[in-house]
Order: sequence, then C-alpha cells, then structure tokens
Amino acid sequence: MVELGDHCHTLIVPRMKKVVDGEDKGGITEAVGWKGGGGFRYYRLAPSLLEKDKWGNWVINKEYNAAMLTEALCKLEGFTYTPSDSVYWQHGHSTERDFIYVTTANLSHEQLQQLSDEVGTERSLLVLCTAFRGKGDYPNLTVKKIPKQVLSRCEWGHDDYSLQVENLPKAPPKAGQQGLFGEGEE
Repeated sequence: MVELGDHCHTLIVPRMKKVVDGEDKGGITEAVGWKGGGGFRYYRLAPSLLEKDKWGNWVINKEYNAAMLTEALCKLEGFTYTPSDSVYWQHGHSTERDFIYVTTANLSHEQLQQLSDEVGTERSLLVLCTAFRGKGDYPNLTVKKIPKQVLSRCEWGHDDYSLQVENLPKAPPKAGQQGLFGEGEE
C-alpha cells in the first residue's frame, strides 16, 4: 500500500499492529477468521535529491543536510555508509581499501593533493564535490562533480521504479497466533 502524509503513522501503522497482534476487529478480519500473526515493514521515501533552480539548472535539494546527501551518494555509488569518527574523508567504503568522501566544497589543487597524500598509495578514494580545480595527478583519487555524478546515475523515461525489498529473517510467531499465510497455530 502507499500512503501520503501523516496517515501512515496515525492510521496505518496502529491498524497493522492490531492486525498482527490479532486485536483488529475491523475490515475483513472476522469474515476470514484472522487470529493474528505475520508482520509488516514500511519505508519512508526521501525527498528528491536534485531539484531545478530558478534558472533551470539541476542543484542539490535544499532539504538535504550533509549526512543525508552523503548517505544518498554512498548508496548511488555502491558504498556502505559508515562515516569515520577520526578520519574526515572516510564517509563510506566499498572494500577495505576503497573509500568515499562527499563534500559540497569547491576543492583546490592544494586540497586534492593533501587528500591524495593522506589516502596514501595503498588505498583509493572517490571524491564527490560540487567543483574542483586540480592540475596535478592524483593516482589514488577519482574526483567527480555533484550533481553531475548524480545525474549520470539517474534513469530517465521509465514508468516503473519498483522498490526491491529484501527478504529479511522472520520473527518467531507469538504463541497461539496464526501465520501470515494461513499456516497452523504454533
């Protein structure tokens, strides 16, 4: 199901909890002999990452703070979002030696050189920033501009953006509850 607004929290979630707990008396519960069981998940969609400014240029949505932007870009780039408490440029990783750094700053050659030096020869770093000026060679850095990098990942012209929901482990049923698909009581 899809809900907009506060209805999800004020109506849907409380009702779904009652259905799972076997306490719901509305809808078709009595007609089908539902005794409870199963479970549910819900997802909250983030606002669009990009929006057009008054001149029609794609820019980062003002609703995004630094953490939201970093987490979204980690997901788009295939990195695990795990910001370091001690290394400012480690916002996520894809392997033990491959990291991502997201900043809305314009990076100078000196800043890129400093990053390259800190990353060292044994690691690599994807740097996503709004602009950069680099005249040097940084063999351990890949530098890309936001939002251009985001736009290159977007798929335009689709009418199906199906959400892939992973199969997570089932919670054990409560004693006396019917299973979600009509399995016997346990």
